[in-house]
Amino acid sequence: MALEGKEIQKIIKKYGKDDKDTGSSEVQIALLTSRIRLLTEHAKENKHDTHSRRGLVMLVSQRKKQLKFLRRTNPESYIKLTEELKIRRN
Repeated sequence: MALEGKEIQKIIKKYGKDDKDTGSSEVQIALLTSRIRLLTEHAKENKHDTHSRRGLVMLVSQRKKQLKFLRRTNPESYIKLTEELKIRRN
C-alpha cells in the first residue's frame, strides 16, 4: 500500500526543482496525491477497514492545507499543479 522508492523518486524528479527537493509544496502535494489514490482504491475494495479510511481522511486534509498554502504563495504553480494532477476541478 505504500509507495515504492522508485515511484517516489520519479515524482520528486517530475515536480521538484532537483533530485533532492522533497520539501517544496509541489512535491509534497504530488506525493500526497499518489498516496491518496492508492488508499482510495484500497478503501473501495475493503469497505470495513476503518483505520485505513481514517488515514485517508487525514491525508486529504493535509493535502488540502498544502494546496491552500500554495494557492496563497504561488498561484501560477497552484493552477499548473492542479491541472497536471487532475485535482480541484473548477
